[in-house]
Amino acid sequence: MNSLRFIGHSLRLVVLLAMQVFVMHSLVLFDTGFCFIYLAFLLFLPIQMPPVFLLVLGFITGFTLDIFYDTGGIHAAATVFLAYLRPYILLLLTPRDGYDQNDSVNLHVMGWRWFLIYSFILIFLHHLTFFFLELAGFKLIGFTLSKVIVSTLFTGMVMIIIQLLFFSRRRSSR
Repeated sequence: MNSLRFIGHSLRLVVLLAMQVFVMHSLVLFDTGFCFIYLAFLLFLPIQMPPVFLLVLGFITGFTLDIFYDTGGIHAAATVFLAYLRPYILLLLTPRDGYDQNDSVNLHVMGWRWFLIYSFILIFLHHLTFFFLELAGFKLIGFTLSKVIVSTLFTGMVMIIIQLLFFSRRRSSR
């Protein structure tokens, strides 16, 4: 990864964390749907990202939110779990011709179907982990599952909007 891409990813992390802490924290749908926009940083990283580096970034991202939200490691655990699963989901969804060396996750390049499957699986598994860790068990399973589903849809829709507004329609040649 060259220094320009590194700076771009770092800036994206700072912006998404700031949006999560200052805006999305208070944006809740019907006391059930929460938007975890910071997940976009982990989901939109380059496809060929080394798994260990991805796990470290997942921990740093989650731990930063745990500091701001005083959640005792729940965000860190859920984001490390997402970072752990990401390479396996990418492997599962590999196109017939494989991924290009420089590909990043991009709705315009990979297509709607691929992006929706990829993002909603990972967002759902993150939210499932997060909300059950927050609950510390399986009591109130119906309400917790409704929070997981509504939050997954809410977060996924916001990520689609981000992709449509801010991501290039062509492959990156960098």
